[in-house]
Amino acid sequence: MNLKDRGADRSGGGSAGKTVKLSLLAVTWPIFIESALQMLIRITDTFMLSKVSDEAVAAVGVSNQILMFGMLLFNFVAMGSAVVVSQYLGAGLRRDVGRLTGSSLALNLLFGLFVSAMVVLFCGDLLRLFGLEPELRELAGRYLRIAGGGLFVQAVMSAAVAIIQSHGLTRQTMLVALGMNIIHIFGNWLVIFGPFGFPKLGVTGVAISTVASQVIGMAVNLYLLRRAAEAPFTRRDLIRWKLEDVGRVLRVGVPASLNNLSYNVNQLVTTAMIASLGSVMLTTRIYTMNINFIIIILCISLGRGMQIIVGHLVGAGEQDEAYRKVLRNYGRSVLITLAGASVICLFRVPLLDLFTDSEEIIRIGSTLLLLSFLLEPGRNLNIMFERCLQAAGDARFTAMSSVLIMWLFSVPLTWLLGIRLGNGLYGIWAAFIADEWVRGIALFLRWRSKAWKSKAIVTRAAETTAG
Repeated sequence: MNLKDRGADRSGGGSAGKTVKLSLLAVTWPIFIESALQMLIRITDTFMLSKVSDEAVAAVGVSNQILMFGMLLFNFVAMGSAVVVSQYLGAGLRRDVGRLTGSSLALNLLFGLFVSAMVVLFCGDLLRLFGLEPELRELAGRYLRIAGGGLFVQAVMSAAVAIIQSHGLTRQTMLVALGMNIIHIFGNWLVIFGPFGFPKLGVTGVAISTVASQVIGMAVNLYLLRRAAEAPFTRRDLIRWKLEDVGRVLRVGVPASLNNLSYNVNQLVTTAMIASLGSVMLTTRIYTMNINFIIIILCISLGRGMQIIVGHLVGAGEQDEAYRKVLRNYGRSVLITLAGASVICLFRVPLLDLFTDSEEIIRIGSTLLLLSFLLEPGRNLNIMFERCLQAAGDARFTAMSSVLIMWLFSVPLTWLLGIRLGNGLYGIWAAFIADEWVRGIALFLRWRSKAWKSKAIVTRAAETTAG
């Protein structure tokens, strides 16, 4: 699909009539590969540590829950920047993008440093919330102090990647993610298996390898941001922020991140419930989720691709086209993810067998993977319309509806089915399915109502610029 980047040239002025070609397939497939590679970092940790012990896998799995929660505390800047930049580009306001970029990077760096400090200082207290056995808590602490201390690197990189992708330059970030994975896997090989006399550092070494690959990825993405994305932010942009820019980013980013933050708190609570069932159930959940990540990233990538396109369309004033395009592509998205689920279910036992020899874990995990046929259409509905509503500027509704449903419906249902009624991991999975469907239907109805059409950010941005 062709989107008119109205009145924009490289300097942000003029009326060059430059056409930006964005199609869902062209934008999405690199996002999928990149997301898969990012997930592969965690899966690689799990797979390689499984050769050490199931306890090491459980420790890193719990630590990653905390790290993902920490990342969401600063991810609101990246999410807000992505939407605002997309709408600005759609409206042809390129000259404002460099200023927005500098403010976003600096703001995310500050929040990232704060989150890193909190994770390191309160590492022990955070792990005690999960009720882990002393040995697991000690292993998780080693990993969390190092990986958590490097969260600020991920903060800067997430903002840079979001802005690069908003320009439609998704292949570049995909290649960076590929390089990061190669570095990370090589680092894991060194510290876990100790070739050439290299010290075997186990969990500690995996944390160091993770942070090292992220530092390299951040540096390359910042270079791309200045070159490929044509966002020449200056030192002044990093230090002196324009309140209007920050306000626009926060208007979308805060509600969007509140939604994600609420979801991850929900996952932390759920993980604690599963941990109370024993290490076997916790490990089963980690292995099953790692395999399911392949399907999850299909949903996320399609949602992110549509978010970029909807942002450009809304910025260009083509809201009716955005409405129709999203409805058309939801059906395609479901078919794609169900095809992925079919492949995984077909090979579910061999896949689980890669991680563990435990017959109980393989038996329970196989059943959970079969439930993907019920889970994935609901997850797809939820992610697709959440991302598109955010791109249209209607992030507040997505946050309010999702938070209310999660805490008034999903969490109590998880406790009831999984713990109170004694159904264990099966009951908790049933609650997962219900949660995705209920939240997805609420967001779908909001999109059909077209109430989001009055929420565009770029209209005010254009008026401000004109003034």
